[in-house]
Amino acid sequence: MHEQPVKTAKAFVAGLIVLVSIVTGTLLESAESESNQTTAKLTKSFDVAFKEYRLNNGLRVILAEDHSAPTYSICLTYNVGSRDERPGRTGFAHLFEHMLFQGSENVGKGEHFILVQNNGGSANGTTNADRTNYFETLPANQLELGIFLEADRMRALNITQPNLDNQRQTVQEERRQSIDNRPYGRTHEAVIATAYANFAYQHSVMGSMEDLNAATVQDAADFFRIYYAPNNAVLSLVGDFQMDVALSLIKKYFESIPAQPAPPVPDVAESEQKIEHRKIIEDAFAQAPRLDIVYKIPPGNTPDWYALSVLGQVLSGGVSSRLYQKLIKDREVALNVSAGPDERRGPSLFWFSITARPGTDLAALEKLIYEDIERLQNEEIADWELSKVQMQLRRQRAQQRYSTRARANAFGHYAVYYNDPQLINSVQQKYSQVSKNDLQRVARTYLKETQRTVVTTMPMPAAAKAAQDDR
Repeated sequence: MHEQPVKTAKAFVAGLIVLVSIVTGTLLESAESESNQTTAKLTKSFDVAFKEYRLNNGLRVILAEDHSAPTYSICLTYNVGSRDERPGRTGFAHLFEHMLFQGSENVGKGEHFILVQNNGGSANGTTNADRTNYFETLPANQLELGIFLEADRMRALNITQPNLDNQRQTVQEERRQSIDNRPYGRTHEAVIATAYANFAYQHSVMGSMEDLNAATVQDAADFFRIYYAPNNAVLSLVGDFQMDVALSLIKKYFESIPAQPAPPVPDVAESEQKIEHRKIIEDAFAQAPRLDIVYKIPPGNTPDWYALSVLGQVLSGGVSSRLYQKLIKDREVALNVSAGPDERRGPSLFWFSITARPGTDLAALEKLIYEDIERLQNEEIADWELSKVQMQLRRQRAQQRYSTRARANAFGHYAVYYNDPQLINSVQQKYSQVSKNDLQRVARTYLKETQRTVVTTMPMPAAAKAAQDDR
């Protein structure tokens, strides 16, 4: 008598379960699909989409549209740095960074900055051992202006004796401010001069006063002709523009500039270092001793370089890093500490730099550094340390890609350094592939006593400083 209602109830419950399962399944499927799409979008948006072209005169062009703001950045990266200089003519690459703002065929002296700033933009240039770059950020409606300005100075720079004399004095004053009359200003020059055997990387980007004084107008004209040619440059453009319009303007202003014979490729090879190098310098402006310890390592964009970069973060990346905790917080023997590789197209340096607290025993401080190196060589780092560093590196890479200028500069950097602009998207993967075993291996391979250079910068004694000031 009661069987039918029970059967009906069971049937109802069963049907309800089926219905809920179907609906839930659909919802889960939908949610999963949405999640996958969101993940795909996030992954896709993290990469920088770009297209690459080559003009008839050899100029390499990289274009990346980004319509999120009505601005754009243009960067011209030239394949020339201080490594291309010869003895007796150091500082030329940096001198030319300044010379290119002194006017050209259709742009007056100093007018480059005026035109950019009057249109709400900004401009600058930088030089290092391996490349020189120039960049502007401008409103999107001034696309033609930025392209025209860069092309005009590539085509016909105004190289005159007054311009050379003026910029020579500017660079010499910059040297006085940033190197000669600044605490630890000469330390970097002392380190590279002691660590490197090859002249290409042995001298500083700033060059010497004597070499800058010796430069002639003919020297300047020859340097410009050889290195500031379209076939020795990369133009990268990132921002709010239409690809076809931008490419048309680039061809209009750049394609008629004649190519030049390819410049000589500098020899940056280093012979194997078999003994430790040491040097002590005195600094009239330093208030505390500084210890710089460097090791020769492979060029940038090699698997071992990425591992050494991660190793540097383990050692000094933030207040939880090993050296900060040991030298600054626990032992209180250092005022600041940093560790990590510089990035060069040739042999690079893994650099420890420690400013000691006054009164610290420098030999004991140096020993503490070597203890940490030995620990890295003999013990795997903890999982949490590697996870923390990988997170730090991801954040840094994201921050470095935030602006159109940063992306334009990165394209030029990767194209000139490694002939691979796609690295802007894949470099993070190279960092993420570094394992704990890799860190231990590179510490053992490269951080050896025989490959070490130690430069100690000591505050100059008061009597010696007074005698120097009297000269």
